[in-house]
Parts: sequence; C-alpha cells; structure tokens
Amino acid sequence: MKKLVSVIIVNWNGKRFLRDCLSSLFSQDYKNIEVIFVDNASTDDSVEYVRRNFPKTKIKVNKENLGFAEANNIGYKQSIGDFVLFLNNDTRVTRNFLSELMKVLTSDKKIAGAQSKILLMDDSTKLDSVGAFLTNTGFLYHYGIAKKNSPKYNKQIDLYSAKGACMIFKKKVLEIIKVDEEIFDSRYFAYFEETDMCHRIWLAGYRIIFAPKSIIKHKMGGTSSRLNSGLVQYHSFKNRINSYVKNLSFITLLKILPLHILFCELISFVFLLEGKIDLFFAVNRAIFWNIKVLRETLLKRNYIQNKIRIERGDDFLRNISRKVGLSYYWYLFTGIKNYREND
Repeated sequence: MKKLVSVIIVNWNGKRFLRDCLSSLFSQDYKNIEVIFVDNASTDDSVEYVRRNFPKTKIKVNKENLGFAEANNIGYKQSIGDFVLFLNNDTRVTRNFLSELMKVLTSDKKIAGAQSKILLMDDSTKLDSVGAFLTNTGFLYHYGIAKKNSPKYNKQIDLYSAKGACMIFKKKVLEIIKVDEEIFDSRYFAYFEETDMCHRIWLAGYRIIFAPKSIIKHKMGGTSSRLNSGLVQYHSFKNRINSYVKNLSFITLLKILPLHILFCELISFVFLLEGKIDLFFAVNRAIFWNIKVLRETLLKRNYIQNKIRIERGDDFLRNISRKVGLSYYWYLFTGIKNYREND
C-alpha cells in the first residue's frame, strides 16, 4: 500500500480559491492522503464551505490570524502521514503531481524534500518559480520566476529552498530538524519560513530537489496581495536576517551578514528617497527586531549548530548558491520578471 501523505493547507479568507484547490487535490491519482485545513480566523465563510463540500477534510480553526508559519505548525501536529505536503490554498494541482513528487522523494534516502514545477494560474505558459538559491549578499536568487516555461526548466536540480506554495518532505526528517518543537519558526508569521526550514534540512545532511514532472498552477500573491506592503517587507527582511544568524556557520555569517545589512540599509534609503516612508521604517524595524531578540535567536542557533548540523562548515552551500550581478538586485525590487537569466 502507498504511504500516507498529509496535505496541510493554510487559509485566510481564501474561499474564492478553495473549490479549484480542493477539487483538484481530491481528483489527483495518489489517493492515500489526509487533508488538513487550517483556518486563520477567516470571515468569508471558508470553513463552512469546506465542511459542506469536502467532508473528508480535517479542519482546524484558529481564533486569530496566526500567520503562515504557526498555522502550518498547528497542521503539522495534527498530521499522521509518513510524508507532509505543504500546499497553498490558491493553487490547482494536476492529476499526477503528487505521484511525481513521491517518485523523486523516494528515489534516494538523502532526498528529504521536493518542490513541484509551479506555473502561473493566469498564464500557464510562464513559471511562478523553480525554487531559490543563496547569493553572497543573502538575498535569494529566485530561479525561473515569471519566465517562459521552456525545456531548460525540465531538469531535476538541487534547490537551496523550495517554495512554500507546494513542497513535500519526509516526516522523519522534519522531526530531526525541529527547533523548540516547531517545524517553522513561529516568530516569523510569514515569509522566509520555508527557507529557514530548508536550510536546516541541508544542515542535517539531506537534499531538496526540484521535481519538474510534478506540475501545479499558482495564483501568485493570491493571499499576500491583501496584506499591507509595509508588513510584508517587515517580515521578509526580519526573517531573512534572523534565519542566517541561526543557520550559517560563524565564518560564512561574517561574510554574508554585514553585506546583507548594508544592502538592507541601502534599500531602505531608496525607499525613503521614493517617499515610501512605511517601507523605510519596515526595513529598519526588521533590523532592530533582530537586535531585540538576539539572545533568544542565539539560543536557537546553539541548538541548530550543535544538535541538528552534521555538515561541518558551509561547503555544501556551493552547490545551491548562485552568483548574480548588481542588475539582479535592481530587478528584484523593481520588477523581477524583467530580469534576464544567464543560465
């Protein structure tokens, strides 16, 4: 019998996406699944809609919006599968997407996680993203983002970070990389939480793979587009800094963090010149938050470096890092779809 896969879907006022998402999920050809629907205090009748139309779904309702990270932690605690799939509510999956993910995930004991090929819901000829690589400035290189789907994106490759819209992991590995009994750092609310988790998987000696034969569609920004832009930037910047303090070796941290902070301040200054005062303060609040919680972060770092890390140093990062020119950072904040990839 096929192994049980626990599918965790976090929802916040996403009723308009749920028919496509859940209908496609229950119609795909890998049938041994449990679907755990975690609702973050929606006010759009999402929960009742799921109860009425998808009665096989396990439902957990939070009393407030706890964010993506903590809601997934709650769903994870309810899961009983040997594999755990994190799936966004604004997705539509293909019939064999999970079967293809499982083929990759079970092909090698060192492969702990895999990400589907994610196409844009509104234009399926284009990619949402193949996944992310690390750069020497600490900003992620989002490979394939908003690019035309082509044969070069049909290669199975290692990823530094899978994208949270659709990623699957072996539960036994997730148990190994937990910190304070959490898969995702609950302090993060949203953004970079999946990268933080993926980094720990690499530290534990495992790999994360892009599985191009597994295909889904994603309404990019379907939920996040309704969040305040200042809030988005705040969590994105604070979580990225915090993750590196926890996960990078001391030598690599000395190389990346000062440069990353410098870039953050330069970006905040550009925001100020553009009159985007809320974004200027968001970036600087993110930096000061990390100073405020530094003691707590160092305790987490100590656990990760001494209890989870089996990779000595950060040599493994060479295979999941990319060198990019200054133009990439310009496009990253002004319109990444216009950036021309060199590989």
